[in-house]
Parts: sequence; structure tokens; C-alpha cells
Amino acid sequence: MVSSKPERPAQRTTGIFEIVATALREDLGANDVTTRYVVDADLMGEAVIVAKSDGILSGAKAAAQVFRITWPPCEYAATIPDGTRLHRGDVAAKVVGPLASILTGERTALNFLQRLSGVATLTRRYADALAPYKHVTLLDTRKTTPGLRYLERAILIKDNHVAAAGGVGEAVRRARGARLPVEVEVDTLAQLDEALDAAAEIVLLDNMSPDDMRRAVEKTAGRALLEASGGMTLEGAVAAAKAGVDRISVGALTHSAPALDMSLEVTRTWR
Repeated sequence: MVSSKPERPAQRTTGIFEIVATALREDLGANDVTTRYVVDADLMGEAVIVAKSDGILSGAKAAAQVFRITWPPCEYAATIPDGTRLHRGDVAAKVVGPLASILTGERTALNFLQRLSGVATLTRRYADALAPYKHVTLLDTRKTTPGLRYLERAILIKDNHVAAAGGVGEAVRRARGARLPVEVEVDTLAQLDEALDAAAEIVLLDNMSPDDMRRAVEKTAGRALLEASGGMTLEGAVAAAKAGVDRISVGALTHSAPALDMSLEVTRTWR
């Protein structure tokens, strides 16, 4: 006999599945007690996720994964793709399945959507401000919510590493053993000279004035990529772009982005 009950998804330990599974465990603990006792197990439902403010949508994959691994699973259908500009009242997605599962996954799915859409919305503001400066790449930083960033692309030698190694040049030379691109943070133009002499691929100019950044660009003359960082407001990012740096990293994109207001609304139920 073949059972009509859907099988639980295979367990995986990396990437978005594990992040979502961890978020659900954190939110619900052993189970969603309220839904378990209040909502009939055989009640089906349909719900929509609605934008309550304007912004840029992001997080659909994470939200879909929430309803995919909530048991029994639900069908999540995005009606607007990630990266699209949302307006208040827009329906971002529809969720269909057991009502208990919809309500169990509601808060976790909204947390992902609101958090990631907030980051995307703030990022768009910076990207728009920097659009006239075609030579500049906008970057985020590692100042992220714990558990939401699992891929690091380069070695970054911060000021504390420099102090521990005894200088910028020595820190860069030691980092070569990792066989990854090396980026080193410098606070002064003298440290920039050390980094260039040690052949660092990327130099992070930390909290430098626009004038010092312009001098750093002249000194470097293309020998390394220059990244500006440190309290980058919109105005500061534009000033750094005018100075001629290659990259601008903005911690505020992740640590200070306000969540985009969104809600889940049940539109109908049936048995």
C-alpha cells in the first residue's frame, strides 16, 4: 500500500535549510503549543503575505523553506520576485496548506522576509546614491546577525591582527599561508605604504578623511584595490566614491537596516 502522506524532507546540514531549521527550533522549541491546542488539525487554509510599507523584497527562498519543512508542509507561491520594489498593500506571496502549519511557520517566515527586505531596501538607497560612480563597488561587512552569514570570501586582517603580528607588512606575509586573497586594514598613509610593499591585494582604508582617501588613491596607483570603511553614511559613501576608491563597505546595511513591515493574513479556510 502506498501512503498518501507526504514524506518529510531529507535532512541537510548546510546552507539555507539549516539556517531555517535552526530559526524554527529557536522560535517554537518542541512545538507550537498555541496552534496545537487551538487549531483543528484537519483545517486547511490559504493566506497572503502583504507589504505594509514600501521597500525592496528579499527573503522569498528562506520564507518558502520555512513552509516546506514545517510539518505538514505548505505550498509557498511567490507572486513578486526578490529584488522587486514593493508598495504598501502589495501581495508578495500566497501560502496554501494545513492552517496549523501556516500559523506555525508565520512568524519565522515573516522574520526572514522583514529582516532581509529591510537590508535590501537600505542597500538600494546606497546603490542609488552611488550609481553615478561606475568605478565603485558597494559591499556589506561581517557585522551581521549571527547565523545568517556562512560564506567568507577573503582573509581580512584587522587592526588587532596587525598589532599582534607586529606590523602591517608582517601580518600580510603571515596571511599568505592561507592561499586566499589578502585584505589588510590600515589607519594611516604610512601603513598603506607597508601594505603595498607587502603586495596586499586589497587595502581597507579605515575611517580616513576624503582628502586622505584621495592621497591613498594617488599613492596606490592601481597596485591594489582600495576599500573605504568606517561610519559610512550616504553622504560619506558618496564622498569616498568621489575620492576614487574601488570599494565602499557599509556595516549599516546589515547592522542598522530597519525591518520592512509585512504581515500574513489568512484569506480563507476549509476542511
